[in-house]
Amino acid sequence: MSSPTPAAAAPPHVQLIEMATASWGVVILHAAAKFGLADHLAEGPKSADELAGPTGTHAPSLHRLMRTLASMGLLSEETGGRFGLTPLGAALKTGAPGSARATILTFGSPHFWQSMGEFPYSVQTGKTSAEKALGMPIFDYFAQNPDQGSLFSETMVGFHGREPAAVADAYDFSGFKTIVDVGGATGHMLATLLERFPGPKGVVFDMPHVQKDAEAHIASRGLADRLRFQPGSFFESVPPGGDAYILSHIIHDWNEEQCVTILGNVRKSMNPGGKVLVIEMVLPPGNTPHPGKMLDMIMLAIPGGQERTEAEYRPLLAKAGLKVTRVVPTESAVSVLEAVAG
Repeated sequence: MSSPTPAAAAPPHVQLIEMATASWGVVILHAAAKFGLADHLAEGPKSADELAGPTGTHAPSLHRLMRTLASMGLLSEETGGRFGLTPLGAALKTGAPGSARATILTFGSPHFWQSMGEFPYSVQTGKTSAEKALGMPIFDYFAQNPDQGSLFSETMVGFHGREPAAVADAYDFSGFKTIVDVGGATGHMLATLLERFPGPKGVVFDMPHVQKDAEAHIASRGLADRLRFQPGSFFESVPPGGDAYILSHIIHDWNEEQCVTILGNVRKSMNPGGKVLVIEMVLPPGNTPHPGKMLDMIMLAIPGGQERTEAEYRPLLAKAGLKVTRVVPTESAVSVLEAVAG
């Protein structure tokens, strides 16, 4: 019996076209999330005719969408034109572990597609296509559209979901008394670390519009006695007195000058002997595949930052008076760059 032909052996033009049509899946998943199909099917199978009213859709078109979702493994087509949820589809329910629905709603949103539609502009100019498309920087957009900002915070939990536990496995936080999560959004990363390490207390530091969601998240994790939220801008200052300062997917959001400002403010605020822990997708050199290399294109287009290699991180931190002491890999795509004043 001959072995099946591996997908990688497809002709180059076929591989390229398959890459291009991958975006179709995002559109289809976004529609499923937008209409809340997983929520509507949570109690059992239903037909498109039954769901058209509650979802505000055209029944024949909804049937075609549900048929396609069944071919993708999210639904299961049953007798009488009814569709039920599969375990994969159940992960799209509101509030399901992993925040898949929020992540899909963000990456399939009009503001994301409009921004990425201007991607060539970023390559041509080095400026963000998001600002060209939206008329303002992306984080200003979230501040002015708090619902989208909340969705983005939940998206970061989903998109980076495996990382907090992997960081806790790879790096020992037990020796710190106070950990400050700079730009920590709703506090998912720091909450996970405090659950693993019972000794330290923590501060989540982020913009005021994040506070409501952060405090709700902290309370839901039962950590209100050890973890508090403090509002502010890391371009102005950060909370003083920390033994460790986490910057998880913060440095990759900003240009070099802005990064030096953020890191400099951390250096000024940390306790003597304190450590700065930059958690990022440290890019491998050469042709080695890595998810951070694709994410680097999103950083170019949306916030205006970039992913970096270890060789690029070291001089960046040195400009802020910090010395990288080691780079700790994790079982996820991120590594922990440990730095001290020096």
